[in-house]
Amino acid sequence: MIGPRVVDAVLKMGYLVRTLSLEPLPDNALFKEVDEHIGDINNNDSVNAAIRDVSIVVHLAARVHLMRDKVTDPLAEFRKVNVEGTRNLAEAAFNAGVQRLIFMSSVKVNGESTDDRKKPFSERDNPAPEDDYALSKWEAEQVLQAIGLQTGLEIVTIRSPLIYGPGVKANFLRLLKFVDLGIPLPLGGISNKRSLLGLTNLVDIICLCLAHPAAAGETFLVCDNQDVSTPELLRLIAEALGKKAHLVPIPEGIINLVGRITGQTKNINRLCRSLQIDSSKTRSLLGWKPPCKIVDELSATAVWYLEEAFHRSK
Repeated sequence: MIGPRVVDAVLKMGYLVRTLSLEPLPDNALFKEVDEHIGDINNNDSVNAAIRDVSIVVHLAARVHLMRDKVTDPLAEFRKVNVEGTRNLAEAAFNAGVQRLIFMSSVKVNGESTDDRKKPFSERDNPAPEDDYALSKWEAEQVLQAIGLQTGLEIVTIRSPLIYGPGVKANFLRLLKFVDLGIPLPLGGISNKRSLLGLTNLVDIICLCLAHPAAAGETFLVCDNQDVSTPELLRLIAEALGKKAHLVPIPEGIINLVGRITGQTKNINRLCRSLQIDSSKTRSLLGWKPPCKIVDELSATAVWYLEEAFHRSK
């Protein structure tokens, strides 16, 4: 979802681009200009070949959060990719003379919810990861900080909330499908606030961090600067799809009880609890303003979703 959009944007900025990924880039004429490598960040040969003569690395590779993880030791698998793979890439980057590495982390490093603290997450907070994925991201950040201090490699860390946009998967895609099908959702009574990050805005901040002198050595929490409740988000999704959101005002206590009974507490929390971000550091230090409003990113997401649905129906 993210990688091809970053490649597109960076090419348009005039950079020469080399990619390293497990799978080929989309079959797009624009990407014919890319020096494409297929490989794993834990494989030294793959990394060294990809890193040669590179000045900036944008590190997006990760083992992401899985709803039904079937491995016996999820934390070990997260660490293998997110921590050791990151270490391998950063050490190779330093040895190859790379100047800057931009690392895609997650606001989950800060925690899962801002309900109890009554204020948004910021870069000043003590990290409090609550699951294996978040812990592996925090450990990766620490590895990068240590390598940066030891070697002078410029590390830029971006922590994002839920990212949405064309190509989105997992829970956000489920919400799109539910609204599109007109399925009644028991979320009309939720009064939370959540920060989101549209794909366009994420790509924009990554591009800004490629060379901005003030970004070196910094961690940034980034969002759209327009927090929405779950019912507001569902109504915006419905509007983008040209549909009506069918929201039933069920008391949150009943929803939480159902979540505990069905073993879906984590999913329920993502829909019902608040998670807000203070992105003032990003705005003040980098002078960044999100270029894309949430309604515009949702509109682009709806167009992509409907096109995909059309192709699947053929």
